[in-house]
Amino acid sequence: MNTAQTGEQGVAGQASKISRNRTVSTKLSEIEMADAERMATTRGQWLSEWVRDVIVRELRNEAEEKIAIHAFTELVGLELLVMNTLQPLVSGQKMSTEQFRKLVEQIQATKHTKARELLARRGQEEE
Repeated sequence: MNTAQTGEQGVAGQASKISRNRTVSTKLSEIEMADAERMATTRGQWLSEWVRDVIVRELRNEAEEKIAIHAFTELVGLELLVMNTLQPLVSGQKMSTEQFRKLVEQIQATKHTKARELLARRGQEEE
């Protein structure tokens, strides 16, 4: 597959030349090999091109998943902040600077755990 097909861009949006000189090797069963060859043929690719695309896609998906989890964690933190500040303010209470600072510290310390709990619960609901 040429670089224009991979969508990898260099200077000024032009396809960049990437040196691909590393090899990955694995063993497949007859059925797995036939399935892989069928998938490559279906997409009009050589088997090696298809395998490379699968690997690169998985690498990108993992990086995107990490970014998504980080963004979700920050959204959970914002939700906790809004919920914990609006309730007292709506009921006419005041929040001191020190109370707000402590709340932010508490949220920073707990948002990761809360986000993981929410994701785990959502995963259980989808099963």
